[in-house]
Amino acid sequence: MTRGNDTIRVLIPLKLRKKNGRPKIMPPADYSPSEDQTQDPHILRAIGRAWGWRRRMEAGEFATIQELAEAFGLAERHVSRQLRLAYLAPEVLKRLTCGREASAVSLYDLCFLAGETWQEQAERAFR
Repeated sequence: MTRGNDTIRVLIPLKLRKKNGRPKIMPPADYSPSEDQTQDPHILRAIGRAWGWRRRMEAGEFATIQELAEAFGLAERHVSRQLRLAYLAPEVLKRLTCGREASAVSLYDLCFLAGETWQEQAERAFR
C-alpha cells in the first residue's frame, strides 16, 4: 500500500479551445489521430443542408434567400451564412466529408472561407 503522503502526479499536455461555441479539449501537436476518427456531425449536417438549399434555389423553388429563410423559419442572416458552405472548394469538401479530417476552424469561420481562393480555403481549413 502507499503511505498517506505519497502523491502520483500525471501530466497530460492538452489545451482547451472553443469549437462551434463549445469548449473542446485538443490533443498535443504531435498526436496523430487513428483511422476511426469521425467527422464533426455539425459540419456534415450544415454542408448537407447548404447543398440542399442550393439545389432548391437553382431549381427555382425559391427565388431569394429571404424566401428560403422564411420557408424554414430561420433568420435570413443565418441562411445566407450557411449557404456559403455549398460553395467551398471540392478538395475542402472531400477532406471534411470523406477524408475524416477535423477542420482547424469552427463551423462559423468555415462559412466565410467560400469567398477565398480554393488554395487558400484548404490552407486555412486544415492548418
